[in-house]
Amino acid sequence: MTDTIADMLTRIRNAVAVKKSEVILPFSKIKYNIAKLLEQENYVAKVEKVKIGQFDELKIVLKYNEQGPAIHHIRRISRPGQRIYISGQEMPRILNGYGSAIISTSQGVMTSQMAKKQNIGGELMCEIW
Repeated sequence: MTDTIADMLTRIRNAVAVKKSEVILPFSKIKYNIAKLLEQENYVAKVEKVKIGQFDELKIVLKYNEQGPAIHHIRRISRPGQRIYISGQEMPRILNGYGSAIISTSQGVMTSQMAKKQNIGGELMCEIW
């Protein structure tokens, strides 16, 4: 598998579609940082690193409310075959500020709002609302 982040987002999207309570996927630092950011932005309930057998796994507990899942849409933007980089001035506003874009910067993974405040550009990884 060449794009593990797209795999992570697809697993989350599929779990939300069938109303699963949690998703377990292989652990990596970048996926952990993206999941922690989703937890900070209140898209998922809990993120933790668990050891299953001899391998580390990432456990993401999904969040639901009366209207349905907290995640309505999650999409990978920058791919291994086509990287999308943006500057600090051209950060996108997803759904007029209702959604979030996740940016990988030199200062770490952050939302587009955080990157715009610090005027830092980077790779536009995904969008979520």
